[in-house]
Amino acid sequence: MAYLQNFYHQFYGPEEGQKWVFVHGLMGFGQNWRRIISGLEATERCFAFDQRGHGRSFKPQSGYAPEDYANDLKLLVDELGWDKFVLVGHSMGGRNVLNFASRFPERVSHLIVEDIGPESSPNAHEYYEYLLNLVPSPFVSREAAKKYFAEDFIRTAKTRENVQIMAQYFYANMEEKPEGTVDWRFSKQGIIDSVKQGRSGAYWEQVKCLKVPTLWVRGDRSQELSPENFKKVLASNSMIKGVEIPGAGHWVHSDQPQAFIEAVRMFVGVL
Repeated sequence: MAYLQNFYHQFYGPEEGQKWVFVHGLMGFGQNWRRIISGLEATERCFAFDQRGHGRSFKPQSGYAPEDYANDLKLLVDELGWDKFVLVGHSMGGRNVLNFASRFPERVSHLIVEDIGPESSPNAHEYYEYLLNLVPSPFVSREAAKKYFAEDFIRTAKTRENVQIMAQYFYANMEEKPEGTVDWRFSKQGIIDSVKQGRSGAYWEQVKCLKVPTLWVRGDRSQELSPENFKKVLASNSMIKGVEIPGAGHWVHSDQPQAFIEAVRMFVGVL
């Protein structure tokens, strides 16, 4: 398992179960899926991992386009010997799994894309640069980091989603370094490059050409996937079904985990 060693990862559920691969979003990590996997692992075999530049996985200086992430996934499932599986991706992870499924449709039994649109947004990285540069890392201690996100960040940050949730999300991405300081768990430049390269062009052709059964999930309060683009996605390809989950923003699987679990179980046919 030479390539797998580059990635922090977890397996859940019986080895003989139907196989699922979970791909997190920007600044996320594999454990973001834990609540969803808990609703599947009694019968399903689930694999979650930190993508390159994220969490505890390797952090190369370059290679943060959707193709690079999808190539990682291809190498991983090849190494695992997983010929066919359910593929789930949130946000940036949704773009990455869309790239994979469009290139390797024979490997995907069902595709689930959570709250991301295929449109381009060349200036999207500016929002993330603003938020990341707002944080005065590294911190001298974990206590200092916790205090900053609980107070200063909430008071000053202008976020699209709930600022308290973003503060918690950022704090969860802090880790103690060998020298004792506390800094980002992910590659800051890798995050910015991921947005620049991932949002520079549109992906409508990939959506239109999908050849696998696909569920496109939107949170009804999402500011990331507009109702107009959601409808356009569903109208573009008869292979794509849609579900809009009430009471959820961009992090649908976190805001409404039970509704998300029920939607994906029904789509895949896990009774």
